[in-house]
Amino acid sequence: MKVATSRPLPVASARPVLFNSWIFLVFFAVVVGLYTALGTWSRAPVRTQNALLLVASYVFYGWWDWRFLLLLWVSTVVDYFVALRVDRASSQRSAKRWLWVSLITNLGVLGFFKYLGFFVDSTIDLLQFFGLGVHAPTLEIVLPVGISFYTFQTLSYTIDVYRKRMAPEPSLSVFALYVAFFPQLVAGPIERAGTLLPQLRTQRTLDYDQWCTGGVLIFLGLVRKVGIADRAAPVVNDIFARSYTAGSVELIAGVLLFALQIYGDFAGYSAIARGTARILGFELMENFHLPYLATNITEFWRRWHISLSTWLRDYLYIPLGGNRAGELRAYRNLMLTMLLGGLWHGAAWTFVIWGGLHGFALVLHKLWVRKVGAPRPIVRAAQIPGAVLGWVATMLTVLVAWVFFRAPTLHSATSILAQMWRWEGAYAFDLLALPYEWGPLELALALLAWTLIIDLPYARWGEQTAILRWPWPLRALTYAVFVLLLLVGEETADVPFIYFQF
Repeated sequence: MKVATSRPLPVASARPVLFNSWIFLVFFAVVVGLYTALGTWSRAPVRTQNALLLVASYVFYGWWDWRFLLLLWVSTVVDYFVALRVDRASSQRSAKRWLWVSLITNLGVLGFFKYLGFFVDSTIDLLQFFGLGVHAPTLEIVLPVGISFYTFQTLSYTIDVYRKRMAPEPSLSVFALYVAFFPQLVAGPIERAGTLLPQLRTQRTLDYDQWCTGGVLIFLGLVRKVGIADRAAPVVNDIFARSYTAGSVELIAGVLLFALQIYGDFAGYSAIARGTARILGFELMENFHLPYLATNITEFWRRWHISLSTWLRDYLYIPLGGNRAGELRAYRNLMLTMLLGGLWHGAAWTFVIWGGLHGFALVLHKLWVRKVGAPRPIVRAAQIPGAVLGWVATMLTVLVAWVFFRAPTLHSATSILAQMWRWEGAYAFDLLALPYEWGPLELALALLAWTLIIDLPYARWGEQTAILRWPWPLRALTYAVFVLLLLVGEETADVPFIYFQF
């Protein structure tokens, strides 16, 4: 940590081992080999395998900066002992005091590392707006990777113990592994203790089916991440960097590409996380369920970043009162939840507005449902136009909100939207050019096609590994095409997962 004499740029975070790197491939191969051997030869396979996974998780997280492990240990130790104290408390009042210890510790650490600079800068801007010349130095703080994810995960544990929904975990080592489990440590899914802890206590069985489905999840995750998201990333960066001079079609293509990039990036990460965990004998929750096929904004949030949306519902929206205190308060609680959900993503007003836009859209959808009734599954052809209109409205809302999520400042976000609306700037469309010569709109259409190739079988059969149902010649051809997508075209540099910064 160092003092800066001028306002710092947005805080950068160190990078952990990337899932799509050779380092991780070697790391995971060694872990799986030792893990399998311990499961076969150890007299206490659960205990020794857990010890191996805990050490491996700490190596994985501390690879780039071991000092971040200190914060991980603080959250682990505090919440382990707080949960025991909450469970043994002689009264509800005493239990609540101990719960406040967890809340203040975890949110205090998160607030310092993630939001201190934001609030200091915002306060200075406000004072300068009122004519008070303040030029105080600010702190430039490195943001620990994944701190928002493991903070929410440990908080959900202590809150569930406080609510008597589960008993505290008696073993510190098992709880430490729950917090640090490397497949989902730095970018989720945000696992609930009631789901993951029982898997850590029981013996895992490793079979051929787990290896096949886990391998397919990893492979499809790499296609989403490397083949789609990483190809979109440099074009997105270029368009948003010169947003004040780019034409309308370029900006529209840039927003479409970012929508594909963030989906491919995060859904790809989640698929790899689920695949690596499944090979080790664990089942992590599904974090994405075809969100861009949603026909209303409520459905979108049931499909997008499911572990976060359900966390916000259970630990923020419902405690605020949910819909129990009347309509107006329900809408207020929904807006507050989404505003804070936006702030969770990043310490900037652009993220707050992104959350606010989604909150406003959710309120409008609830008002619409109250007036015309809840949407029904499509059973007749006459219902298709309504579903299509709902999908178009949902996607327009999501894409407009993505502009604020991606833009570096509020001014650039509003400028991009205004330029798109004016429809200015010429664009030469050439879909017959070679991939590395394609413009941004052609690239967006191509990457959309690849995304649909992955998603449509998932939509048809209801599982991410639906490709395993296909006849082997078709499956082999699909694998070959995906490998070609990964290998052919311009070489892309290692692009960190977007959600590492959150």
